[in-house]
Amino acid sequence: MRLTLLRGDITRQEVDAIVNAANTTLLGGGGVDGAIHHAGGPAILEECRALRRDRLPKGLPACEAVATTAGNLPARWVIHTVGPIWKATEDRSATLRACYTNALRVAADLGAASAAFPLVSSGAFAWPAEDAVRQALAAFDAAPYDGEVRLVLFNEQLRRIAEQIRSAGP
Repeated sequence: MRLTLLRGDITRQEVDAIVNAANTTLLGGGGVDGAIHHAGGPAILEECRALRRDRLPKGLPACEAVATTAGNLPARWVIHTVGPIWKATEDRSATLRACYTNALRVAADLGAASAAFPLVSSGAFAWPAEDAVRQALAAFDAAPYDGEVRLVLFNEQLRRIAEQIRSAGP
């Protein structure tokens, strides 16, 4: 895997697959999810509604991943994954790491040679950003994906933190 850490806008990444930090409904929301649905246009929502109707009537469970069209995004697919909500009294880090590995499995199954990820669960789901970076990097290190992966971070400070964590190693 070739991993790049960068500051940027996930909706502008020219890759085969853009990963969405979705909510369980798959019907759009705030943050990354809302931005991807907005930039990608109605085709994404139409496919998400079809998934809910045909395969996922109760929604997408945490850490699972499914793909839809990317609509108007500069990608072929959007891979939706639902991160866990942070809870200080319960270790949900394995679930968070599984978001990344399951999304990479879907990317590989699709034949995607490149994928761009947001920092899953670090927004509305309140996962502390530094630990979210650690979990993402650990998942990428363990994943058997043979392609380009971008971890697209919202600001430069977080990108620098991610570089420091990556340099420090496991």
